Amino acid sequence: MLYLYAKAVHIIFVITWMAGLFYMVRLFIYHTEAKQKPDDEYRILHHQFMVMESKLWWIITTPSMYLAVAAGLTMVFLAPALLGAGWMHVKLTFVLGLVAYHFICQRILYRLRDETSRWTSMRLRVWNELATVLLFAIVFTVVLKSAVNWIYGVLGLLILSAMLMLAVKWYKKIRER
Repeated sequence: MLYLYAKAVHIIFVITWMAGLFYMVRLFIYHTEAKQKPDDEYRILHHQFMVMESKLWWIITTPSMYLAVAAGLTMVFLAPALLGAGWMHVKLTFVLGLVAYHFICQRILYRLRDETSRWTSMRLRVWNELATVLLFAIVFTVVLKSAVNWIYGVLGLLILSAMLMLAVKWYKKIRER
């Protein structure tokens, strides 16, 4: 029964972690685009974005990551046989990628705060899609487990990535009109 509670907590905090990551990069995009405003307007927006980003990062996103990881480790502690499953190794690899993504976002947060970021809004839009690809990879790996045909899985991720990149480029063309 304790395993199921840990699983429920894990799912809840994965959802809040992902929501935080998705919204954080969206704020980064708006923060970056605010640089195109007149200086006095930018100063106001820069301050407001710093407040919003800081609260989202330190109150929701980062605690959610730690709680999701803690609940996941609890599940592995309660059911150590999970570590013997091949799908779990794949999932943990994708999770490590997501944790790396999290800390790269934190570095972007600091650089935007210090006004040293070189990320363009277009590059941030593409960056935002990486979290989507990782989310899809993790969910499909967990749900399908050993039934996954890895060739189709990899091809599916590549197709998803290509579709997301096309959508970003299509959106850019619409915005430029």
